[in-house]
Amino acid sequence: MNDEIEVYVRFSETDMLGHVNNTSYFLYFEEARTKFFKKIHPNRDSSFGFILASIKCDFLKQAYGDETLKVITTISKIGGKSFHMQHMLVNKQHEKIAQATAVIVCFNYEKQQSVAIPVQLRENLEAWLTTTVK
Repeated sequence: MNDEIEVYVRFSETDMLGHVNNTSYFLYFEEARTKFFKKIHPNRDSSFGFILASIKCDFLKQAYGDETLKVITTISKIGGKSFHMQHMLVNKQHEKIAQATAVIVCFNYEKQQSVAIPVQLRENLEAWLTTTVK
C-alpha cells in the first residue's frame, strides 16, 4: 500500500535556473514522513518518537518551480527497533523525479535510547509494507 501527498514547488525552493534545489527534495520527503506518521501512529505520547537515522536520495530527473509534485511513500523493511521508508517523487506526467530511502528509529526521549517498535505500530507498519513504491 502507498501513501501519497502533493507538494507545490515554491520559488524559494529553486535555484537561479529555476530547478528545484537539491536540499528542497528533503523537505518534501520530510513533509511526507510527518503526515505518514500521523496516520500510522496518531496517539503517541510525548516520551516516544521517531528519529531519522539516515536518508539517501537519488536524483533522477529535474523538477522546476511552480510545479505540483507527488510524494509516494511506503514501508520497505521492518526491523526490531527501526524501519525503512521509501519515497518516490513524481511529476504530473508520472515521471520519476527522485527516490529516497529513509531509516527511522523508534526512540524514547525520556530515556534517550532506541526502543523496540511497539506492537500496534508494527501492525500498522505491516499494512504499508511492500518491496517497491508504485
